[in-house]
Order: sequence, then C-alpha cells, then structure tokens
Amino acid sequence: MEAPALTARDLCRGVLRLLADMGYASIPEFPLPNGRRADVFAIDARGRCLIVEIKSSPADFRADAKWRDYLGYGDSFYFAVAAGFPRDMLPTDTGLIIADGYGAAVARRSAEQPLAAARRRALLIDAARTAATRLQQAADPQAGNPGSLL
Repeated sequence: MEAPALTARDLCRGVLRLLADMGYASIPEFPLPNGRRADVFAIDARGRCLIVEIKSSPADFRADAKWRDYLGYGDSFYFAVAAGFPRDMLPTDTGLIIADGYGAAVARRSAEQPLAAARRRALLIDAARTAATRLQQAADPQAGNPGSLL
C-alpha cells in the first residue's frame, strides 16, 4: 500500500522541528513587507533571518512564480520538500531541506546573502510584533474584538 502524500502542514511541522534544533525561532506564515507571505520565517540568536518555502508537490512548485520575491528578506533561503520530490525541478542556487511530519534534514545549504542593517531591523521588529500578537490572540482570543467584555 502506498503511503499517503505529505501535506504542506506535515512538511512545515518537520521544518519547524529542524529549525528549533538548529537554534532558530520560527514563525509560520509570516507576512513580508512586500505583501508576500513566507511559509516559514526564522531567526537565530545572532539575528540572522532564514526563509523556507514549502512545496508539497511538483504541481505546487510549477504554479509558484513568486518565490523569488522572498529572496531579499532573509540571509538565506531554502525550499522544503518531501523525500520523493524530484529535486532536479528545484533551482540549484537555493538551499534544500527534506522534510516529513516528524523532522527534516538540510540536503543542501543555502548561500548566505546578508541583509542590509535597516531591513534586518525592520524585519526583526515585524517578527517580534507578529509573534507577540499571535501569543496574545492565543491567550485571549476575544481581546480587541468588538464583542469583547473588557
């Protein structure tokens, strides 16, 4: 019997576990200043930013014409795919992570393209505010809603 296909959510969970093991704090579905949304935006203890674009199938990759729009918003960029994904479809000048629902491994390291200091500062502030807002909403889903009691 054939194993069920991994979903983007499965791959994301594996990527998040890998990045945590590598010392990164990650934010899934992070909105970028250019209006795009990175599948995973991660920050290490030195403030380096990493972006991961998850591709759950070759059709998903072929339909994506926007991934290059993410390149200027991280010090490094990776695609994350399942083990059976045809790697020859992916650009060789990006990093590559092989993932499943339980973990992941870096198959090819990304080249480092250091962010400009002003962009890094703006991204770090955006990331802090995004993470804090999500924590606040998780702690009190009614906060800020028109029907809130307080």
